[in-house]
Amino acid sequence: MKKKVSNAVVRRLPRYYGQLNALYQVGVARISSSSLGKVMNLTASQIRQDLSCFGEFGQQGYGYNVESLRNEIAEILGMNLGHTAIVLGAGNLGRALIQNFQFAQHGFELIAAFDTDRTLVGTSIAGVPVYNIDKLTQYLESQHVDVGVLTVPQSAAVPTAQRLIDGGVKGLWNFTNVELGIRNEGVVVENVHFADSLLALSFLISNPDKDSSR
Repeated sequence: MKKKVSNAVVRRLPRYYGQLNALYQVGVARISSSSLGKVMNLTASQIRQDLSCFGEFGQQGYGYNVESLRNEIAEILGMNLGHTAIVLGAGNLGRALIQNFQFAQHGFELIAAFDTDRTLVGTSIAGVPVYNIDKLTQYLESQHVDVGVLTVPQSAAVPTAQRLIDGGVKGLWNFTNVELGIRNEGVVVENVHFADSLLALSFLISNPDKDSSR
């Protein structure tokens, strides 16, 4: 990718993929930027501008081929690269993610989980084996892992993240509500803050005159 793509555009790419996939599933073959914009609450020019960051996909007078554009965006997102992931912390949240989040549909193979709870170690959750966290370093030496999903207690967040990085993991999906302070070049942290999202929602429903579309 030659030119730098803004974070805002990157954040919209999964939305494009999701909407196009939904259209494909119900048999829609093509769609205009105007029609796509209406269902996504975006302008047609915004969609064309976003997609132009990655190439030319539409045809004037025809619009976009839904299946083709969906596949192109999937490739841009790296969904076809066979990424692997492990979950650190198989408690309530970790278990919920393992059992309910469709990692495979998003291009990730969930290959293992780690925990300190002796009642969990040696079992499997939805077919995912649970190992003792003490075996993490050894596991990373033998297995290529792209992403570590952090659902450990807050006190364990930073040291666990560092162990992952030391083991060659380049992506951290952080659910711990702890700012990890990672400064390692090449390591990407995606923080998920449930409380922040809920409080933002609280503000918006308490102040309905505020514009939340941007």
